[in-house]
Amino acid sequence: MFIYYIALLRTFNVRRLSNFVFAEAGFLMSRISRKVIVAGKPWSASVEPTTFCNLRCTECPTGNRSLTRPKGNMGLDVFREILDKLSPNLIYLTLYFQGEPLLNPYFSEMVQMAIKQRIFVATSTNGHFLNDNNIDQIIRSGLNHLIISLDGLDQKTYEKYRVSGDFQTVKDGIKRLIAAKKALRSNTPFIELQFLVMRHNEHQIQQMKEFAKQSGADKLAFKTVQVYDFNAESTIIPTLKSKSRYRQTSDGKWVLAKKIRNRCHRIWSTIVITWDGKAVPCCYDKNVDHQTGNLLEEPLSDIWKNQRYSAFRKQVLENRSETEICRNCGE
Repeated sequence: MFIYYIALLRTFNVRRLSNFVFAEAGFLMSRISRKVIVAGKPWSASVEPTTFCNLRCTECPTGNRSLTRPKGNMGLDVFREILDKLSPNLIYLTLYFQGEPLLNPYFSEMVQMAIKQRIFVATSTNGHFLNDNNIDQIIRSGLNHLIISLDGLDQKTYEKYRVSGDFQTVKDGIKRLIAAKKALRSNTPFIELQFLVMRHNEHQIQQMKEFAKQSGADKLAFKTVQVYDFNAESTIIPTLKSKSRYRQTSDGKWVLAKKIRNRCHRIWSTIVITWDGKAVPCCYDKNVDHQTGNLLEEPLSDIWKNQRYSAFRKQVLENRSETEICRNCGE
């Protein structure tokens, strides 16, 4: 973790540090005053390399084919234009929104371009494309943080959620990646295994801890699963209360375990950009229902502080539960 935080600190310069302070101050003042105050620009961004995916995960809009917006891959020229507009103030870049990022043929080039701008770069993968060629490119690109989803330790358990997935392929890919990282004597990427806890796999939590330790991964994270129709009885929601985003009321209904508070740090710090340049305020806006602009057509400053963004932030401060995409968020 020490090397991880050193890499983050290296992204700072005078401009980025001052913008970070202003952006955080704007959020703090907004919470206190209950008025929208935007004093900086986004210091974090999620940029979508692709909407395509090889899996059909049951609760994912891409996987279950409920994504209604146009699908595609981000071109390198498009990424370069977006990066040029974001990079002066950008500290943290997540190359992921929807889809499997390694399906974009320019993924490693995108990472390299951002690393050259001294930006911390992270991504998340389902692990099916960790072949020798991709692994070599990933390590040499300088990617800082790689999250690999692994939600089961046998094929039957794994494919219950990761439909069309192959457990052995992912397991072998993880081993090859860690071995190659050692062989190249590379400190990057920081490898995080992520386990979505669900009813059908919660019995494997201890096994997952042992697997992560034996594999040589840098971190293991147990995550709560998001269920879109959680008001209905779900076979996905785990029985372990500590690993569930939801709780069951006395009348049998499912509700968010945490209270929805009228605040959201993300919409004062992070911007989300789709493969075709559309800007949205939050990664929960899968179908771009709250588009605030297009970074290929407008300056970042115009989008970040425009009327649509301000209206979204105002709604969050006044009554966040009235915004549909916020009703399923644990922030």
